[in-house]
Amino acid sequence: MGITIVRLGPGDGRYLTREAWEVLSTTAHLFVRTAWHPAVADLPATVQVASFDHLYEAADDFTTVYAQIVAHLLAEGRTADIVYAVPGHPFMGEATVTALIGQAAEAGMPVRVVEGLSFVEPMLTAVNRQTEWVVDGMEGVQVCDALDLVGQDYPRLHADRPVLVGQVYSREVASDLKLNLTAVYPDEHPIALIHGAGGTAEQVERLCLYEIDRSPHITHLTSLYVPPLPQASDLTALAEAMATLRGPHGCPWDQEQTPQSLRSGLLEEVSELLVALDEDDPEAICEELGDVLLHVTMQAQMAAEEGLFTLSEVIGGIHSKIVRRHPHVWGDVQAGDSEQVVQNWAAIKAQEKGAKPSNSVLENLPATLPALAYSQKIQNRVRKVGFDWVAIEGVYEKLQEEIAELQAAVTPEERTLELGDILFVVVNLAKWLGVEAEIALREANVRFSGRFRLVEELAAGRGLVLSQLSEPALTALWLEAKENSKK
Repeated sequence: MGITIVRLGPGDGRYLTREAWEVLSTTAHLFVRTAWHPAVADLPATVQVASFDHLYEAADDFTTVYAQIVAHLLAEGRTADIVYAVPGHPFMGEATVTALIGQAAEAGMPVRVVEGLSFVEPMLTAVNRQTEWVVDGMEGVQVCDALDLVGQDYPRLHADRPVLVGQVYSREVASDLKLNLTAVYPDEHPIALIHGAGGTAEQVERLCLYEIDRSPHITHLTSLYVPPLPQASDLTALAEAMATLRGPHGCPWDQEQTPQSLRSGLLEEVSELLVALDEDDPEAICEELGDVLLHVTMQAQMAAEEGLFTLSEVIGGIHSKIVRRHPHVWGDVQAGDSEQVVQNWAAIKAQEKGAKPSNSVLENLPATLPALAYSQKIQNRVRKVGFDWVAIEGVYEKLQEEIAELQAAVTPEERTLELGDILFVVVNLAKWLGVEAEIALREANVRFSGRFRLVEELAAGRGLVLSQLSEPALTALWLEAKENSKK
């Protein structure tokens, strides 16, 4: 007793191998996952075929259907030699096959697989013959299941390599697939929707990505070809470029750099990114994020050269950390609000680092933070143990008190001390108001800079020199610029 798995191939009976035809035409117990396949209709009329289409019609999800199919086949295989035929290739998007082989092995039941064509070969032929693209299957072609892609929050694809997507069997699947792929590709990205690849009714539609769910020709034999983006767009491409720059035939400047020599450049790029964020400039943000990513890639390349770690380890490490520290997303921990999330994160972080109990809530504060952000960290820590005013009115009173002390200060040291106290209280006030002090100050800097540039433009337009104007004249220009900036 046992099970023989046969692939029906991508189309009609012409694509069946001689061995597959003999097995299918001589068996007394033939089961097909679905009868909706051209090769099934080409089998001899004497062959009795049992399909599982009725399970698809009754079940709410594919997982249930697949489990029922496997259970039925195992039961049948215990009493007779049976044949199970699946579309395409048994190991290409066939969840029932992998489950069946695994469970059959556990039961000691022999399983034989009869080879044949998958949908990949006729897809490659259709793309090369009926589109302008030339695709070599050995040059990084990615093969995906539409349902797998649709189930991913972000498509795990290399956009600078070609993609073949199978099982685009309905407009609903095509619509979900479109939305998923537009996270990586532009809406206007050209694609090929291929119906019945390799069959007598093969049809190739050249469309833009946003149009794929509008096709009236989609059937269970529809697949999608997505060509690579015209420019390098994958992190591996950036890593390769960096390895080239650092290599023997690369750039002398890049070859001379060390992790320490790039510190100032990294700080500069992060600062420029913060400015772009403050100015809410998407183009600048995109560019500055790229510059920061360049530094990350460069540091990882230098570390790899020394055998310390690789870019893959950097990515794998942060991915693992994100998953570990979000057990309310990837586990069974409950988190009702963001405050609970922060508490869980801190507890998991302490456990990971083997942190010892401390007598101070101010342990392990990152001293390299900007002063305003560091102050806010301090005050957040002490607030957790109740060291804070009971109401915001106390903060305002303390601020007035510190201002009075600054006004009374005489020496530079006293003024520095009192001004620091004022800033510290202002940070506490920001906390009470639910405002990030660092962000608030940066935004104020942006507003002031923008308005002052307007002042300069107004003065220049009237032939005025700012340094020669009186305070009332400067104030008038400032108020005018402020009013204009609101328009």
